[in-house]
Amino acid sequence: MVSVQAQTRIYAGTSGWAYPTWKPEFYPAGTAAKKFLEFYASQLTSVEVNYTFRALPTAKMLEGWLAATPPHFRFSFKAPQRITHFKRLRDCDADVAQFIAALEPVRQADKLGLLLFQLPPNFKADAGLLNAFLATSALQTPNAPRIAFEFRHDSWFSEEIYTVLRQHEAALCIAESEDLLTPEIHTAAGFTCFRLRRSGGYSTVELDSFAKRFTALAQQRDVYAYFKHEDEPTGALNAKAFLDRIFAIEDKS
Repeated sequence: MVSVQAQTRIYAGTSGWAYPTWKPEFYPAGTAAKKFLEFYASQLTSVEVNYTFRALPTAKMLEGWLAATPPHFRFSFKAPQRITHFKRLRDCDADVAQFIAALEPVRQADKLGLLLFQLPPNFKADAGLLNAFLATSALQTPNAPRIAFEFRHDSWFSEEIYTVLRQHEAALCIAESEDLLTPEIHTAAGFTCFRLRRSGGYSTVELDSFAKRFTALAQQRDVYAYFKHEDEPTGALNAKAFLDRIFAIEDKS
């Protein structure tokens, strides 16, 4: 079981939980699919929901997810492809408002992490468009969710873009994969986001390094960290080992 420590500002997990192939290394052999999330949330503290990239969750679906998770758990959600890939951030006010409204039960339950806007690899930097998008009315309300951008074209990695993100308290998602490595720039004062996507997982030495770095970061801001989800349970096991290190560090402090 996860050591539930309310003081921690680090939320970690993977990008999904519905993987029967994670048995028996992560899920115990006899775990029913309907109990996956409950067990997942006993081991990890957050999940990035990719489901919302293609469809919005129903109220009943969210009710089940919320009931299966403890108070400290956080759900982050990938923004719909209609916003990021089809409209490419243009004229999206109604779509963003609909997305945020669908997640209102999660916010009311105090389990909303952040919204991830992952842009396609062929989407080049446009500071004016980004600024206009971040000024969308649904992102300007007192209860507006935290948002992070994962840029997958290196033209976005510039001080001009970082300035726009800072002005709107939006995070640069620091993503690591075989294709692209995002600079570690923290543009939001209150939180930051990592997507650790390297295939094959991370070594114990690397997990130790993450734990020390992220614990230091968590002195100033909440930290969300998501390991890669695959048919193998490597990402979930990495996330669990990472959290064990975090809690060990916090216990000593």
